[in-house]
Amino acid sequence: MNYSELAPPYIRAIAPYQPGKPISELERELGITGIVKLASNENPLGASPKAVAAARAALDEIALYPDGNGFALKDALSKRYAVGHECMVLGNGSNDMLELAARAFLTVGDKAVYSDHAFAVYPLATQAVGASGVSVPAINYGHDLKAMRQAAVEHKAKLVFVANPNNPTGTFLSAADLLEFMRALPANILVVLDEAYNEYLPEQNRYDSVSWMKDFSNLIISRTFSKAYGLASLRVGYAFADAGVADMMNRVRQPFNVNSVAQAAAVAALQDEAFVRQTNELNRRGMAQIMRGLTRLGLEYITSYGNFVSFKISEPVAGSLLPVAKGENLQAVVGYPLPATSHKLHRAACIYRRLLELGVIVRPVASYDMPEYLRVSIGLESENEKFLTALEQVLGEAA
Repeated sequence: MNYSELAPPYIRAIAPYQPGKPISELERELGITGIVKLASNENPLGASPKAVAAARAALDEIALYPDGNGFALKDALSKRYAVGHECMVLGNGSNDMLELAARAFLTVGDKAVYSDHAFAVYPLATQAVGASGVSVPAINYGHDLKAMRQAAVEHKAKLVFVANPNNPTGTFLSAADLLEFMRALPANILVVLDEAYNEYLPEQNRYDSVSWMKDFSNLIISRTFSKAYGLASLRVGYAFADAGVADMMNRVRQPFNVNSVAQAAAVAALQDEAFVRQTNELNRRGMAQIMRGLTRLGLEYITSYGNFVSFKISEPVAGSLLPVAKGENLQAVVGYPLPATSHKLHRAACIYRRLLELGVIVRPVASYDMPEYLRVSIGLESENEKFLTALEQVLGEAA
């Protein structure tokens, strides 16, 4: 029996999210060591020593269920942001926040709006509940908020996903633009403002979205401890929302979705502001290093406000693609899934694969309808240099 037929059609139609491969797996596959991973936007400094110490101390109680309400973490967040516990939702990473919003407010036949080239989880979370996504064309790889508002109204959408900064393009929406969007949007349409990379914003671009909650009860702010706080493996996310909205999200939340070790580490990480400043300074220097290198190599890139840069690999001949031998496994060539109908590879896919062989992992973003782009995370200075050196070598080989 084909048990997949028991699943609803909208579940069968989902293309699973493809995470980056871990270093250990690639080293086994390629038979090399010393791989530098610049594919998953992780913090190259690791986590705050205070967070690591708190996580270790929490191990003594791993035989006990965690606090299902996350009181200590909510209290720490409340003291930082002046938001009541009743207006918070905790989750297994910020992905959990996106899925909880979809599960709480969307059902079969409903619509959600998001931008082209925005985070892949938005359409996945939407489709998983039987709702339909409306992807709005981007402007310069960023959100077109006016078109998104129009689409949300025309399609009678219940939910709009907005990423700021956006992943994988790194584009940024100003506070003025976001406020104009919120004021123009009907109050019966919820907005998930995904701020996973909020802590990386330069000082001059920062804004206080939390203060907007008093004016917009339809605003859900989603954040994470995975990026600047360096707790990616522990999976801790949170959302701020109107008490009624948070209540609905908490009703569909798993009761113990954030484990006790993660909660303890997140409380300590939130209090280590010096570590976040150090992270930002490293990211600022590394971003400048990467951009200088890409410019020297003659490559276009999208100005980023996160901890990564997407850069363009042009074809050697305008409009041409690299053919693949008949019957050759495309996934084996590039190391990630491609549409079954693909018979040619963009040059970026081949360069991605060659970088792997030289011990550098970057991220292909062909699944975001950006086949000519690769995304590189900002690493330590030595890691950034290894990437640029390897990229220069590969470009020379491919010339």
